[in-house]
Amino acid sequence: MSKNKLQKFKEMEVFENVMQPDIKDLLNINFPLKGNWNKNYFKNNNPIVLEVGAGKAEYTVALAEKYPDKNFIALDIKGARLWKGAKDALDKNLKNAAFLRTKIDFITSFFDKDEVCEIWIPFPDPQPRKQRKRLVAPMFLNRYRQFIKQDAIINLKTDNRYLFDYASAMLKENNIEPIEQIEDLYNSETQSDVKITKTFYENKFLKKDAIITFLKFKINRDTELVDIDFEKI
Repeated sequence: MSKNKLQKFKEMEVFENVMQPDIKDLLNINFPLKGNWNKNYFKNNNPIVLEVGAGKAEYTVALAEKYPDKNFIALDIKGARLWKGAKDALDKNLKNAAFLRTKIDFITSFFDKDEVCEIWIPFPDPQPRKQRKRLVAPMFLNRYRQFIKQDAIINLKTDNRYLFDYASAMLKENNIEPIEQIEDLYNSETQSDVKITKTFYENKFLKKDAIITFLKFKINRDTELVDIDFEKI
């Protein structure tokens, strides 16, 4: 491990906006802030927006700057990446941004019913060989259902056309009409916040002339989603 990473990990331990729970503790109990993020952390009743697979948390920082009347939480397991967003938020004095270092597999241990109003999923691993592990697969969407508000918005931004097509087909199978379904983001006229920032990885993809796609949709909190055999479609 590089000295740079070690230094970042050391700094993360004292960052006031970062939480790094011991996964072993979560096997038996829920995170203390579950259901209490507004009351005990943000100290307000503003809507909570979650960025999963956040990486350097560019969306959390950019949106927290634009919307001081909302609270934002970035979740990722990679500490060296999450450090960047946490440091930027501290430098900008963003009191409405928090950073949670954990595996997404444990996400239901951190949030309670009706606690999250929107989810951002920027450039997730497309998991080409593990369909059920995709962050927009029903396995994860059904987990999100446990803590989102009714009609919460989910945003998927990706350079991977296969993932975009899979997500689109999965929504169709579940009778979900997308709010926005954009096949070429930077040749579109969307006014969505999707263009508020470009992530570290997005900039790398764009240098290789990648086409960025965007999918915005709602899921019914009370209806279980089913997966599809995408290879047969």
